[in-house]
Amino acid sequence: MSFALIQKVNDEQRKAAVIDVKSGDTVRVHQKIKEGNKERIQVFEGVVIRVDRAKSHTARITVRKIASGVGVEKSFLLHSPLVEKIEITRRSKVRRNYLSYLRNRSGKSARLKGVKFDREAVNDVTDPHAEAEAERLKEEAKAAAEAKAAEKAAEEAELAAKQAEVEARHNDA
Repeated sequence: MSFALIQKVNDEQRKAAVIDVKSGDTVRVHQKIKEGNKERIQVFEGVVIRVDRAKSHTARITVRKIASGVGVEKSFLLHSPLVEKIEITRRSKVRRNYLSYLRNRSGKSARLKGVKFDREAVNDVTDPHAEAEAERLKEEAKAAAEAKAAEKAAEEAELAAKQAEVEARHNDA
């Protein structure tokens, strides 16, 4: 396989806009979960302890939280179709990319110093390509609905003409 072909497939799978997540951020990850034939959104909230290959199509974050006194870590592929959205709830000042030392800490020693940031601006990911695609699909649906309505009106007019013809024949007889 050629590199160009592989690159093309990778670019097609990649999301156009992804939030810039850093180590130390407290994030809320909305993930699609499929159970049988039902599908729902599950939220996982925790601290990002690792960011891998941030600019790649295989970008991944590892999120850690404490659930019932037990540390739980989960890795999410940023460009996965199962990851619905990621929102940053808190930013912290850290000087490392990989915060593995948080695994050994609990309570006050596991705290990270918060930093002020513009939450709306960071979480606002607008994708002009996706918006244009959605607008195009909406226009196509509108045109299809108008065409269907026109076809239905023509069919009703034809039926009305036939009914008038039948009534005229009935009145003559």
